[in-house]
Amino acid sequence: MRAWYCFWQFSAQVVFSTFFDIRAYGRENVPQTGPVLLACNHQSFIDPILCGFGIYRECDFVARESLFRNPTFGRYISSLNAFPIHRDQADLAGIRSIIKRLQNGSAIVLFPEATRTTDGRIRPIKSGFELIARRSQATTVPVVIDGAFETWPRHQRLPRPGKISIMYGSAITAEQTKKLKRQGLVREVDRQLRQMQHELRLKNGRKPFDYSDNPIES
Repeated sequence: MRAWYCFWQFSAQVVFSTFFDIRAYGRENVPQTGPVLLACNHQSFIDPILCGFGIYRECDFVARESLFRNPTFGRYISSLNAFPIHRDQADLAGIRSIIKRLQNGSAIVLFPEATRTTDGRIRPIKSGFELIARRSQATTVPVVIDGAFETWPRHQRLPRPGKISIMYGSAITAEQTKKLKRQGLVREVDRQLRQMQHELRLKNGRKPFDYSDNPIES
């Protein structure tokens, strides 16, 4: 990893570990080389940092285009491998950029829900995610963050101390993705995300979320 990236990753780990009680599980599921798509749920503004918290490799981050409108902040997050995508439209150029980075061997943090949750639950995965995984032939690793919604939900100005857990799920190889039907990858990622979230909430003494109104299609 570049020295600049290592410095900010280490600094974030020190600051976050001081303010939050953070635990990471399943780090061994993330390949150390080759293209990897980290498909993470989206609970809080700090999710990109949290998703890369336990990864021992440099990551690229998909970020909404509006974050780059401030030139100073845009240059800063670009230096840490963030790149823009328009989340409210079919951004074909953005999708091609993701695929190209993956084909070059990057590990990319992507939030397939496209926006932060309003209630802590995992939102439906947006279209385009399955196409990216197939075209790039990347390994997909589902990632769940739990507790970030309780510590810093989207409408709260400042965070509060609390327990945050990160779990990296079972890797879905390019070969496995190819064998799945068109929506098979989406269902598998959704299944893993909900299962890991359920496990983490029980582990941390929180009530699991009810998805009975939004079951995973068979």
